[in-house]
Amino acid sequence: MIDIFNAFYHGKRVLVTGHTGFKGSWLSIWLNELGAEIIGVAQEPFSERDNFVLSGIGHRMKADIRADICDGERMKSIFREYQPEIVFHLAAQPLVRLSYDIPMETYRTNVMGTINILEAIRATDSVKVGVMITTDKCYENKEQIWGYRENEPMGGYDPYSSSKGAAEIAIASWRRSFFNPEEYEKHGKSIASVRAGNVIGGGDWALDRIIPDCIRALEAGKPIEIRSPQAIRPWQHVLEPLSGYMLLAEKMWHAPTEYCEGWNFGPRAESISTVWDVATKVIEQYGSGELKDLSNPDALHEAKLLMLDISKAKFRLGWEPRMDIDQTMALTVDWYTRYKEKNVYDLCLEQIQEYII
Repeated sequence: MIDIFNAFYHGKRVLVTGHTGFKGSWLSIWLNELGAEIIGVAQEPFSERDNFVLSGIGHRMKADIRADICDGERMKSIFREYQPEIVFHLAAQPLVRLSYDIPMETYRTNVMGTINILEAIRATDSVKVGVMITTDKCYENKEQIWGYRENEPMGGYDPYSSSKGAAEIAIASWRRSFFNPEEYEKHGKSIASVRAGNVIGGGDWALDRIIPDCIRALEAGKPIEIRSPQAIRPWQHVLEPLSGYMLLAEKMWHAPTEYCEGWNFGPRAESISTVWDVATKVIEQYGSGELKDLSNPDALHEAKLLMLDISKAKFRLGWEPRMDIDQTMALTVDWYTRYKEKNVYDLCLEQIQEYII
């Protein structure tokens, strides 16, 4: 398991797309503490309260760049200038409900943007490892009661989920066509894709996500409105999948032809809960609040049941989740109850240290 004293990342040039986002900011903070030289490529953060802004991580990086991953030539130029060795690709249009409003932009960002990063990797000799982050929603969801394995079909009902399924297909195609492990001596690159569950944690203020929605309502003294109370999700703290991504990249560096494939990094089975139960736990941890059921039978389609099988990561990488749902919720709400008074970078670092001990 990755720990904060791990020497592997020290001095490595690591490019992170989407570093201004929720997961990207946490990854950048962790990599910074491990001594990596971080090149961040992203658009502006969502709000002035985002973890990226409040932590000030952008000022601690080798380069904090605003650019659109849909600009393929700009991506190649950035890669050429900074010569990264490891790439974590997180930049995306990440919201299901928004994808109904902007389906073409969602596809352009999530599919063509991913292909642009793959092409920048292909054009840059320095890159040895590429970890492409997608989502658990990339699978063809049959609302089944067991978790999806990495070899199951890609799909997706809504534009967001299907765009991530399409991105996975593109990643697999580029791996076979240009980064084939059987021809590693020719190209020298190892490419993997990773899928996580519903990731929560401090510093996320995105729209239509249960934790930010809860905190906004609580801070405003309003009831928490729940539109899909019985939807079941695999909840996990942001540090859980990030530890998996970082461990995988290290494994790929040392054994590049053994790990260049798809990987699930989900929570334990007991952390799979309904939206209503999670919101209830937020109130318990926060110390106040009430819930309001806004179920609408005519609402836009969202998956009701989705789980991941993490057996492969457990047995082949030695990775498994460290926290149960109660620990996950406690750490998440702790950030939101302390971010106004405490230095946010130190708060994040404190939570990373608590996680790895």
